[in-house]
Amino acid sequence: MKLVTWNVNGLRSVHTKGFFDFIDQAKSDIICLQEIKVSPEFLKEPLKHPKGYHSYWNPAEKLGYSGVAVYSKKEPLSIKKGLGEKIIDSEGRVLTLEYPDFVLVNAYFPNSQRDHVRLPYKLDFNRRMHKHLDALKEKGKNILLCGDFNVAHKEIDLKNPKTNTKNAGFLPEERAWMDQFLASGYTDTFRHFEKGGDQYTWWSYRPGVREKNIGWRLDYFVSNEEYQSRLKAAEHLCSVKGSDHCPVLLTLKR
Repeated sequence: MKLVTWNVNGLRSVHTKGFFDFIDQAKSDIICLQEIKVSPEFLKEPLKHPKGYHSYWNPAEKLGYSGVAVYSKKEPLSIKKGLGEKIIDSEGRVLTLEYPDFVLVNAYFPNSQRDHVRLPYKLDFNRRMHKHLDALKEKGKNILLCGDFNVAHKEIDLKNPKTNTKNAGFLPEERAWMDQFLASGYTDTFRHFEKGGDQYTWWSYRPGVREKNIGWRLDYFVSNEEYQSRLKAAEHLCSVKGSDHCPVLLTLKR
């Protein structure tokens, strides 16, 4: 079983850059998208309903901003939008889909921004997300959390850690939350398989940056530890263009 997560930085934009070629080649069972920047009522077919997929949406109230979506070959048992907090849910950052074997949470974590003005908001989002996942675990559910976390967890997860310690996405508070979250019973699936450096999922649009691989690892699949036995492989699809992020592929054992 294959699952993909991808911050597309605008679904209508990536549509013009080979998006359906990627879908055809990936042959993924579930595709999770972040930062779609559009509501489904403004989309035409087949972008609204790709052939062979059911589609589920949680757009932001603000036009052209944030939003998440899921394309799934199988219909989920249930769907939940948001985390139950208006200030968070108005930004369309979370979709939770329950399947027979696991609960999938597609999330677009906030950016704490250049001047860190949204760091308290992000940490509140993180806390609420952790609570949401723990509540699912307490019900005996297996969990797959995916999306753009807007944090590079360790120094190995960005090209220039020494010069970014005061920058959004690598702040001590953000990294400490990630430490605490994973230590509480969750697995960073990519690091479960891949221990080496120079493996990123986001690059600045500045000329030459992606070619030189000056990047950050901001996009993740995380599972509860009890689900590790079902993990088969995790990889970054760095050759896929169209966004400043690349897709991440998680393969599960049937």
